Amino acid sequence: MMGVPLHERIASSLRERINSGELAAGDRLPSEAELQATWGASRVPVRQALGRLRAEGLIAGGRGRSPVVQPRPVTQPFDTMMSFSSWARLIGRVPGQRTIEIARRGADAHIAQHLEISEGEPIVQLLRLRTIDGVFAMLERSSFTLKYGASLLAYDPDAGSIWAHLIDGGLKVGVIEHVIDAVPANQTDQEILDVPKGSPLLREVRTARTIGGEVFEYADDRYRPDVVRFTIHNSPEGAVAIGRSEPAGDTRRK
Repeated sequence: MMGVPLHERIASSLRERINSGELAAGDRLPSEAELQATWGASRVPVRQALGRLRAEGLIAGGRGRSPVVQPRPVTQPFDTMMSFSSWARLIGRVPGQRTIEIARRGADAHIAQHLEISEGEPIVQLLRLRTIDGVFAMLERSSFTLKYGASLLAYDPDAGSIWAHLIDGGLKVGVIEHVIDAVPANQTDQEILDVPKGSPLLREVRTARTIGGEVFEYADDRYRPDVVRFTIHNSPEGAVAIGRSEPAGDTRRK
């Protein structure tokens, strides 16, 4: 470590303690005075080290308040057919959902284009809040063609995975396309996800087809970035796996 600036050594030591779990989410870091005494440092390198960790999203607070370890978000792969509920349970979390609305209505031009049907054709739409360990994680907006979504009108969406229900009913899922971007929270997002209007949300736009190539669902899922993040894994062969990151803290898709 010789030749490494003192603030980087301090940051590295604290980062290692956080990543190892010695300092868990919610734990307070040593105060600036304690760090100065431990490292024989002045205030400047200590504040530089804390600033680095703050920029990395590992801690919050400081400058008059004791820094606190931030919750760490989690990862769900999009390259599998695993539902939000199954994924959450697999990683030891508790999935939850609350259906805000489920209705049959005519498709607007935007939805009709993505479902590859005529505007005004009947579809089934679902608005559902998803939680992980009781924390608001994602607002799910799903539109199904009537052929596949009609059975949902007699199904309790809060009973579990919708896809599992559809697959049990004979749906054979083929290719699923995911488009990832960021959008500002609108009024509905603000009210249901409990975030400020206009704040950034991570969005996954999903188009799902049957094994025969027929579109059966178009979805717009919006995630709180303080709870879920996305990751991309590359391989030398060129395969790419996109994943959701775990909910912040210790707190995850359908």
